[in-house]
Amino acid sequence: MNILIDGMGGDNAPLEIVKGAVKAADKIDGKITIIGREEEIIKAFEKIGYTKGKIEIVNATEVVTNNEAPAMAVRKKKDSSITRGMSMVKSGEADAFLSAGSTGALLSAGLFNLGRIKGIQRPAIAAFFPKIGKNDTTLLLDCGANVESKPEYLLQNGIMGSIFVEKVKGIKNPEVRLLNVGAEEEKGDSLHKEAFELLSQADINFQGNCEGRDVPFGCCDVCVTDGFSGNVFLKSSEGVAMAIMGRIKSKLKESPVSMLGAAIAGSKFKELKKEFDYSEEGGAPILGLKGPVLKMHGSSNADAVYNAILKAVPYVENDVTGTIEKAVAEFKAREQDEQ
Repeated sequence: MNILIDGMGGDNAPLEIVKGAVKAADKIDGKITIIGREEEIIKAFEKIGYTKGKIEIVNATEVVTNNEAPAMAVRKKKDSSITRGMSMVKSGEADAFLSAGSTGALLSAGLFNLGRIKGIQRPAIAAFFPKIGKNDTTLLLDCGANVESKPEYLLQNGIMGSIFVEKVKGIKNPEVRLLNVGAEEEKGDSLHKEAFELLSQADINFQGNCEGRDVPFGCCDVCVTDGFSGNVFLKSSEGVAMAIMGRIKSKLKESPVSMLGAAIAGSKFKELKKEFDYSEEGGAPILGLKGPVLKMHGSSNADAVYNAILKAVPYVENDVTGTIEKAVAEFKAREQDEQ
C-alpha cells in the first residue's frame, strides 16, 4: 500500500505534513510518499532530524493556492502536487491521496483525473461531527461539494456514507438519518420529501429525519444532507463551539478563585477540548470519486496528518470505492426490475 500525501497543501506545509508522516511511518505496513517541491520537503526532514529514509518523495514543482480558480488552476498547473497526486492514484502508483490544500482544486482534479464512480452523479465531501459525550462521531455529508442538489444526490450520499462508516469505522449496520426542519416524515421542501422516499427504499438502515439540534447528541451514525445545508450546519456549529469555548476561557480568567477552579479541573477541560478537536479524525473523505481521497483541514498539524494516514489504511484495505460502486449498481438494477 502506498499512501500519498500532498506536501504543499495547507497553512503548515510542508513541515507539519512531514512530522505527521514520520509519526505514522512505523504504524502502518505500507509505504508513505510525500509529493511536492522536493527541496522544501527535504529541508523539513532535515529540520526534524529524520534520516531513516522510510518515506519517499515525488517532486512536483507547482502549487495550487486557495486564491486561484480551482478548475483553471488544475488545468494550467499540470505539475502541481494536487494534479500529479490524483494522476498517481488513477495510474495505480498510489492507493490513496491526502491533501490539506484547496477543496475546490481537489474536487476539480478528482473529477478531471479520477472521474466519478459509475452510478454516482456528484461526489460528496463528508465530515466527522463529534457525538457529545460518546467518544464517537457522526459522518455528515454533503458538506459543500454540491450547493444545489437533487433527491438522487441525497440518496447516493446515504449509500456512500453508510458503506464508509461500516468499512472504515467498523460500525455494523450504521444508522442513517436525513437532516431536515423536523423529525416527522412529511416535513421539509420537495427536495427533502423526495429524498426521504428514496432513502426509505434503499438497502441501508434509514431511520427517518433528524433536526440539527439532534446531531451533536449522536442521533445517528450517518447524517445525510444537501451541500448547502450541510456546509451552513457545519460552519455554524464550529462557530458556536469556538464562541462557547472562548467565553469559558475568558470567564475562568476573571478572578483568582475561578483560575484556581480551572487549574483543578484542567484535565477535564483538556478532555472536552479533545472531543471537539478536528485533528482526532484527520481527514474528510471525498466520496464518489474513483479512488480514496481525503481532504485534511487547511490548518492541519502533525497529529491531524498522522490520524488521516491511519484512516486512509482501512479505506484502501476494505475497498470502500469498489463497495460503493457495487452497492449503487445493485440499487440501480433493483430500480430497473421494479419498473
